Amino acid sequence: MVKRQWVIIGVVVALAALAALVMVAPAEAGKLEDAIAKTPQGVGKGMIDSKAAPGFMGIPGAPSPFWVYGILWGVWVGWIFSTVGAFGGIMAGVGHITVFGLADYGRSFKDTSPVLNKLLTDSIRTSNQYLVGLSALISSVTYYRMGRLVLPLAICLAGGGIAGAYLIPVLTAGKINLSQYIGFFGIIVLVIGCFLFYETTERGQASKKAAKAAAAAFEKDHIKRQEGNSEHAAAGVQVSHWGASKITFTFYGVEFSFAPIWPILGGFVIAAISAFIGVGGGFLYVPFLTSVAGLPMYIVAGTSALAVFVSMITSIFTFMFIKGTPIDFMFIGVELVGIFVGSIVGPYTSKYIPDIWLKRLFVVLALYVGIRYVSRGFLGYSIVP
Repeated sequence: MVKRQWVIIGVVVALAALAALVMVAPAEAGKLEDAIAKTPQGVGKGMIDSKAAPGFMGIPGAPSPFWVYGILWGVWVGWIFSTVGAFGGIMAGVGHITVFGLADYGRSFKDTSPVLNKLLTDSIRTSNQYLVGLSALISSVTYYRMGRLVLPLAICLAGGGIAGAYLIPVLTAGKINLSQYIGFFGIIVLVIGCFLFYETTERGQASKKAAKAAAAAFEKDHIKRQEGNSEHAAAGVQVSHWGASKITFTFYGVEFSFAPIWPILGGFVIAAISAFIGVGGGFLYVPFLTSVAGLPMYIVAGTSALAVFVSMITSIFTFMFIKGTPIDFMFIGVELVGIFVGSIVGPYTSKYIPDIWLKRLFVVLALYVGIRYVSRGFLGYSIVP
């Protein structure tokens, strides 16, 4: 009975957020048009050439990425998020900031049109979350069917995440310029990358015996399944006890438990930080679940995905319908095609990659992106290629 109540609460919250996202009209729909009209006209830096072809968000002369590149980048973002359970928003941000040239274009308006500069910043933040939101939805369903999603834990994380994902956009939309955004983006990613690097060392691994045992059991069981002689009668996540003070579950015979209050608080903090830089938060959920909760990566990805999905709905709704942030739906739609493909493939390829290598992949990406954006945001240039 308790389990059914938890499931019903989670479904109702998700459906309510989706309904609001679809039905409510964006506030201040003319904000972009007003910003463009107040920007100096011409062909120089920080100006808008009204005769140029429309690009991103319909702005004359703005970058107009080739649609095939959008699909390919979407595949990469969807794969990395659904495989690691994180870094999808970071990679979406890298695409919008660097690969598609939106940051350099937006920064040109820092002095001539600060409003447009900050509006583009918020649009990038929200666009990142659209990509992660779809990947998170697909990954959640896929991992749940594979028995690799801890539903009560994800619901607790999402419950706390709703408050954080709403509060930060309300407080920061329209107040952060692109240089500041890129710098803070890099700091947060770099810190997490360094932390996870420690977790991949022998010393960092020593205290994670339960997680390592579950990971080893999964790898062993998967190999045996391929040989057709698995000895496990019950595989995947099995919730054995639901309660307000403690929830217990097993994963391939290894028992785990948690007090709901901690993932609720963790979800609030993680969603607040991730909403600030406009990403899903998986890069914070992953170390929280692996290092604090001691869970194996095999169930972290799916659990993280569901929590991210709910916070994405909340954050996107707040940015668009409360703060009036404009979005280029044509370009985002193209990227979402790639997201769909990558998100379907990721969960099936992740089980062939050892637990430790999933973390190391995450660390390499985090260190590179962090160093690049910290230097670029605060020094004005990147110290790495």
